[in-house]
Amino acid sequence: EEFPARQICTAIDRFELSIRGRELRISFKKSMEMASGNAIDEGQVWLLNCLNATLDANSVIRMDAEDALKKASVYKGFGVALAKVTNNKDLPMGLRQLAAVLLKQYVRQHWQEGEENYTPPTVLVEDKKLIRDLLLRALDDSHGKIRTAVGMAIASIASCDWPEEWPDLMQFLIIYINDKNNMNKVNGALRCLSLFAGDLDDVHLPPLVPILFPSLYSIVSLPNAYAPSMRRRALSILHCCIGTLGVMSGVYQEETRALMLPMLKAWMEQFSLILSPPVPAESPDDWGLRVEVLKALMQIVQNFPKLIIADFPLVLAPLWQTLVTCLNVYQAASIEGIGDCYTGLADSDGCDQSLEAFTIQLFEFLITIVGQPRFSKMVAKFTSDLAYYTIGYMQMTEEQAHTWSSDPNQYVADEDDATYSCRVSGILLLEELSETYEVAGIESVVNSAQRCMEEAAKARASGQTGWWKLREAAILAVGSISKPLIEAQVDSHYQMGKDLSDCQMKYLLDTVLFESKLFHMGSHCFV
Repeated sequence: EEFPARQICTAIDRFELSIRGRELRISFKKSMEMASGNAIDEGQVWLLNCLNATLDANSVIRMDAEDALKKASVYKGFGVALAKVTNNKDLPMGLRQLAAVLLKQYVRQHWQEGEENYTPPTVLVEDKKLIRDLLLRALDDSHGKIRTAVGMAIASIASCDWPEEWPDLMQFLIIYINDKNNMNKVNGALRCLSLFAGDLDDVHLPPLVPILFPSLYSIVSLPNAYAPSMRRRALSILHCCIGTLGVMSGVYQEETRALMLPMLKAWMEQFSLILSPPVPAESPDDWGLRVEVLKALMQIVQNFPKLIIADFPLVLAPLWQTLVTCLNVYQAASIEGIGDCYTGLADSDGCDQSLEAFTIQLFEFLITIVGQPRFSKMVAKFTSDLAYYTIGYMQMTEEQAHTWSSDPNQYVADEDDATYSCRVSGILLLEELSETYEVAGIESVVNSAQRCMEEAAKARASGQTGWWKLREAAILAVGSISKPLIEAQVDSHYQMGKDLSDCQMKYLLDTVLFESKLFHMGSHCFV
């Protein structure tokens, strides 16, 4: 039956009599006058009334309106009506956004039988075509929240219909991505593509790579033309596509090599440019961009090590610059607690943009290259400094110190739980150093820990209140490699282990016995 059906309107009839009186009627009348340039049929009038009522302060009216919309969703034309409201730029933004969100839910529930959230009935073929066309027209909306909801709906449909039922979708999105005169088009297409790039398979992705990758490169390489969020999304799409190509490379090695090789050096140069500047404080957009660079690099290192090995030195110095300068920012914001520590930040896509998330991603990439034989050779001469800076990141944050001081049991639980944090990531990197470089790696960690304890002693002497954090991190570092260290001690060819046992261990034990700092006790016992 055609939407709206009179049989299902009893609920709407009931709330229309009590619809917040005159105020909402006047507001709705103005909305209709604003939309006079667009043809609005009876179904849309009914729908707009319902959408308005779902925003009512009266809970009874809201529930009646939501019930009416739920009943209407099973009728032909309901999804088309939502898409028309979403597209009508003369209507208030709030109503259009609500229609877009409901349309996204409608697509997930009714588009294709067998899907996870499917609820009958299935959208009719003719309605599907109209909805697809209307959604594409709304993808360049000036309101970001509408673009996001529309992009999510398109991505849901694409997972079912592309390319068989929607063959021109990708061409449409690439045209939008390349439109330098309309940033709304670029934003909408990137948002949409980022949502289903991970679903591109070994059949559909290869023909797209020569067209899509240059378009993404143009966006990433022009910071003055494109906002950080757009460049970040372009890198996110690249990361997903490289991951798929990496999976393909096991079977289609020559084909994936031919796709990756022509553009690899250009991308490495671009990654170098992004990582080279010192990490700025109070700049989540910059951190988020670097995170996506690190993710893309990790996919390349893991899946195409032979192709990248010659050009990897391009990013090695910038990567080191990022590690060193980020510690200054992390030290001030998180460890010392000066100003905002930037926890719980997320971008418009819901991705974590906190400083902690950035540093964890940095460590994850460092662990990857240290563990890869082809790349570990390039890092070998920097192991001492790498261990030293890693210990710096392992210091307790001000938030952790506050939480654990008031609840020692939580300290034990969190340390045992091994949830993602800079401390945990640092321990994993030190373990990787000791495993990969063996004696040289162990020696680097121990010497760096001693260096940090000496710096902590100087900081204490100068009256710095947070001196103990660095020493606690140093002790934790030694404890993290305790197993290979013990093995080295019984090796007659490794004298350094004995030296540590005689001298440094005495220093550690003296510290814990005579100063009795809570966290030092825990870390010393760990050692």
